[in-house]
Amino acid sequence: HLRLGKLIYLYDDNGISIDGHTEITFTEDQYKRFEAYGWHVQQVDGLDSGAIAAAIEAAQADPRPSIIGCRTTIGYGSPHKADTPGVHGAPLGEDELIATKRNLNWPLEPRFYIPEDVAAFFRQAVERGRVLEAEYAALWERYSQAYPDLAAELQQFLSGELPEGWEEALPTFEAGGAAATRNSSGAVLNALAQVIPNLIGGSADLAPSNKTDIKGAGDITPEDFSGRNLRFGVREHGMAGILNGMALHGGVIPYGGTFLVFSDYMRGSMRLAALMGLRVIYVLTHDSIGVGEDGPTHQPVEHLAALRAIPNMTVIRPADANETAAAWRQALRNTSGPTALILTRQNLPVYDRSAAGMGLAQALAQGGYVLYENAPEPAIVLVATGSEVEIAFNAGQQLAQEGVAVRVVSLPSWELFQAQDATYRAQVLPPAVPKVAIEAGVTLGWERWVGNDPAKAAIIGVDRFGASAPYKRIYQEFGLTPEAVVAAAHKLLQP
Repeated sequence: HLRLGKLIYLYDDNGISIDGHTEITFTEDQYKRFEAYGWHVQQVDGLDSGAIAAAIEAAQADPRPSIIGCRTTIGYGSPHKADTPGVHGAPLGEDELIATKRNLNWPLEPRFYIPEDVAAFFRQAVERGRVLEAEYAALWERYSQAYPDLAAELQQFLSGELPEGWEEALPTFEAGGAAATRNSSGAVLNALAQVIPNLIGGSADLAPSNKTDIKGAGDITPEDFSGRNLRFGVREHGMAGILNGMALHGGVIPYGGTFLVFSDYMRGSMRLAALMGLRVIYVLTHDSIGVGEDGPTHQPVEHLAALRAIPNMTVIRPADANETAAAWRQALRNTSGPTALILTRQNLPVYDRSAAGMGLAQALAQGGYVLYENAPEPAIVLVATGSEVEIAFNAGQQLAQEGVAVRVVSLPSWELFQAQDATYRAQVLPPAVPKVAIEAGVTLGWERWVGNDPAKAAIIGVDRFGASAPYKRIYQEFGLTPEAVVAAAHKLLQP
């Protein structure tokens, strides 16, 4: 679609899979499929190096992306395993290795033999690389002298560093209002886009819902790559893979949006982003049963736990607009792995951080912090993330009116909180104090923060699939209410 003519794909068409010949499951004409996509398609003998070289040159000359089907024989030269599944995922074995070498007239010793003419040919790459590097250095020097500002900007992009003073562009949201965190995220994204020109991304056909458009920036199209909005279409897995490629290339900070429930389709590529330590930002909205009438197919309940289970994945579920701004700050600071921003469809209050006992949204950087307390030594701690912080806060206000020493903790990122030292974690969540956790998702994992002792801990969550109804009714029916939190606190406070 984008006519990425520099993309050349060498397809090893050996006709073998682990289970057997591919024809037992795979009878389509894959080359016709790529022709239908608008690709430049070639087929060659994969054992003919000259034919492969000619095909690559033809691909380089064609403005379309190219696929070169290389017909090969898997295990070539093996007398008993060539063209069989037996060589797909297992070594030849000692006897078959010897037989293969004899069949190919290859020396049995040394065990790993490289002919001298082959070694000499590959060593040419050292000198060729030195020349190319010197040519590039000279080109860069000329470019830097002719366009010093652009060169400095490009160097900054490629280094992954953010422009000086970028955090000053982060908006501050006025207390007393209400906004869905997806809307707050869209406002933050557009403010940041004004000062971070290499922040580029889009959505899997949900931009109006995910609020991922950069206003006025234009779309990236086949005719014009000066835009900053990518239209990924209904391709969640493809989007996540593209984001990985952009991050690996460098020079840009990629982001992509969809509904949290559709992160299942992205999981393979998200896992690879975490494994490779890529700076990718996921904007995952419609984050709970708060989706309401869309029903259980679109209401994520297990997805937070699933994302939190991925090593090196930072998951952040902000509780209001100002926490959302802090979440974007943290995501951009994270250069060693991906960040998933988990955002609501429904409106959430913007807390008055100047009120007595209130904590600052910037403390989100520690993963968890005291949002509210009416005494320095609480008798009960209420812990929540995202939209359920409002429930915990309202419950905390009721308990405070009853004279209970209460603390409300916002815990938007388990990963960031775990990264703090034990002293800080204990200050926020005192080990000896009873705790009630509430989150509109499966309760799995919450015992890590509140404990397993039913005399000291209660966890209120959603260990079932959702339902189709107005979201406020679903919360009521599922027991995610301030009244339920207060009742759980009373039970824990009983002597």
